[in-house]
Amino acid sequence: MAAAANQHQRPQPLPLLLLHRFPSFNLFFLPVLRTKYTVLDPFADPPDPSFPTLSKSARVMLCFGPKPVTSEDLDRYPSLEYILGTSAGINNFDLAACRRRGIRLSSAGDVFSVDVADYAVGLAIDVLRRVSAADRFVRAGSWPVQNEYTLGSKVAKRFEAFGCSIAYNSRKQKPHVSYTYYANVKNLASNVDVLIVCCALTNETHRIINKDVMTALGKTGVIVNVGRGPLIDEKELVELLVRGEIGGAGLDVFENEPHVPEPLFRLDNVVLSPHKAVLTLDSFAELEELIFSNLEAFFSNQPLRAEVELD
Repeated sequence: MAAAANQHQRPQPLPLLLLHRFPSFNLFFLPVLRTKYTVLDPFADPPDPSFPTLSKSARVMLCFGPKPVTSEDLDRYPSLEYILGTSAGINNFDLAACRRRGIRLSSAGDVFSVDVADYAVGLAIDVLRRVSAADRFVRAGSWPVQNEYTLGSKVAKRFEAFGCSIAYNSRKQKPHVSYTYYANVKNLASNVDVLIVCCALTNETHRIINKDVMTALGKTGVIVNVGRGPLIDEKELVELLVRGEIGGAGLDVFENEPHVPEPLFRLDNVVLSPHKAVLTLDSFAELEELIFSNLEAFFSNQPLRAEVELD
């Protein structure tokens, strides 16, 4: 009798998982996600009639991409306990609202770090050696006419692997890092040839690279930004580049993406990239593994990876 009763037991419902994304952002691992969770997608096509009801019971939100999560968003999901972010940055979250409601938050952590570091080096070398500008020179048919292409002066040393000395700035000095530390960004800029911007965007770091910092970098200095566009005062950056008061820039991110300041298109000492430093198969594979690992950890009351401290 017990065996017969067990055969008629209903299977346990899958845990609810709320998606939060821009309509244009598609999850490449969504089919696998649906095998483990009841995925609630506000942009499902066709619309899911159960979404308004079930979303109020969802304990976890998967925020895919940089879509803002506001206090108003949180009001719509009263049962929410955990937001799983998929970006390295956390500037799209209302951290104060999460803190008030006791909602846990995790980010992509260092999943993208290796590929972004590669890209930053590539942008810097491109600007320093004018690789993209030389490519345009050849494609335009200018080589036979002008005979030679001026690459400009030797503006900087290579990175450490290329015989370059390294210095850095952060909120505090890192005890296990041997590089020269500058507590002030302006002082750092005064003592380097290439300034790579790769910190998180917060209220404190918004436009941390201002006119004074860029002026300190000087006419042979190069700025590379692979963090977030608003880390740099973009208007001042454009003006300094146009006037020749900065040596060059390699930019993967911009203040009002996908819009790029038009004057930059005309400058051969500027390399532009459409926010793609993280777009590699390796990064996406690691992100997928992190997402599934943290979902499993949350529903089994285990520690989360890359959890953000909100206290």
